[in-house]
Amino acid sequence: MKIEVCGPGCAKCHATLGNVQKVVKELDLEKEIEVSEIKDIMAITTKGVLLTPGVIIDGAKVSEGRIPSPEEIKKWIEERK
Repeated sequence: MKIEVCGPGCAKCHATLGNVQKVVKELDLEKEIEVSEIKDIMAITTKGVLLTPGVIIDGAKVSEGRIPSPEEIKKWIEERK
């Protein structure tokens, strides 16, 4: 599984990335899930994210324009296992 956090590096983007990394670690899925950060604006818009931060899981946009809670992130991961 691949989770991408899209954003230019703002505080909300860092908080979103932190929540994603925290959940992946809590679920002990660090070997199964690749977490990456996309900061390039062109790459972000190409992925369909117009409001940052955005979260993309395996190519599907699951969130944009807000900081998702750890509970939401956990649910998204479990739905895709």
